[in-house]
Amino acid sequence: MLSKSAFPLLLLNMFLANLGMGIVIPIMPDLLREYGAGGQAAGYLVSSFGLTQFLFSPIAGNLSDRFGRKPMIVTGLILFAVSNLAAAAAEDLSLLFVSRLIGGMGSAALVPSIIAYAADITTDKNRNKAMSWIGASMSSGFIIGPGIGGLLAEWGIKSPFFASACIGVLAMACSLRMLPESLPEELRRKRMWAKEKRDHVFRQIALSVRSRYFLMLLIVFAMTFGLTHFEAVFPLYVVQGYGFTTREIAVLITLCSLIGTFNQIVLTERLSRRFGERRIIAAMLLLSAVSLVCLLFSGQFIYVMAVTSLFFTFNNILRPTINTLLSKDAGQDQGFVAGMSNAYTSIGTIFGPALAGVLFDIRIELPYVFGALVLLASSFALLRPARRKKIELS
Repeated sequence: MLSKSAFPLLLLNMFLANLGMGIVIPIMPDLLREYGAGGQAAGYLVSSFGLTQFLFSPIAGNLSDRFGRKPMIVTGLILFAVSNLAAAAAEDLSLLFVSRLIGGMGSAALVPSIIAYAADITTDKNRNKAMSWIGASMSSGFIIGPGIGGLLAEWGIKSPFFASACIGVLAMACSLRMLPESLPEELRRKRMWAKEKRDHVFRQIALSVRSRYFLMLLIVFAMTFGLTHFEAVFPLYVVQGYGFTTREIAVLITLCSLIGTFNQIVLTERLSRRFGERRIIAAMLLLSAVSLVCLLFSGQFIYVMAVTSLFFTFNNILRPTINTLLSKDAGQDQGFVAGMSNAYTSIGTIFGPALAGVLFDIRIELPYVFGALVLLASSFALLRPARRKKIELS
């Protein structure tokens, strides 16, 4: 009964949170222009979100284990709404940065708690299916968000922020009233008084360097670092380089995300079964690098949409395939490896956008050239161990 009543609300919360994040994407170029800022500010805004998400995720996970999933979900939705209200009230970049820092804290509280809640109420048999539904709700919200944001922007540049805040308040109210707690009270009371010592995230990262799966974790970092070069400055690039409007950006991101998600569903399992995860990851890294460079060749809307759709497809196939290979390499260390994968992703999200913004202000093409080089190097690094094994066998 708990799973039947709670799971749809979990999906709705995840959908609404990602809808709210996607809504604000099309207005970022106009907003930064209003504040007299450029690519460097755009990169730092993305990095600031990743910074607090990285720092607060372990804390939020510990609090979720001790006090329950529901309080952290509600807290995350409150912070999400506060973040958007702060952005709507911002008259300069300083408050906008504060809003992004708060947003990262909200994400750290919300997303892991929803995933942990789903694990609490599902069995081993149906857990993969539940996680797939949660992933689909995340993607759907982010896909639909930019289209709605582009329409709302016609009512005022701050309208998407107010809409996102209202979405957060609505989701919070529904969760507060209708979402039951998934952790039994006895277990929560026991964990509250437990004095379990856990290594902090920096100690865990140091331990991961000596592990057998360090290469794959390094690929996770490099992938995120390279791919965020696309994400951090894309709206600015198509505005300054090709003269796209807010509506065109909204249509572009929405359609390309839909195409990428459809291709992911159709192709990922078939390709992995036929060629194996390692080859698919190397190929997707290589093709992502090529698509980044191809984006520089023309500003025709149809051409940009085609290249961006390919990039989203390669990216969408890449992420779950890396998670699958990491899970196979992890053995008995599934929890540790999953946590480290999230940590390395967060580090890439912190440093990738920051460097992309700096490079953008030097020359707008540089983030894509440098991001392509990082992805290309990652592809070659992944294939080297396979080549070495073949030589040893021969």
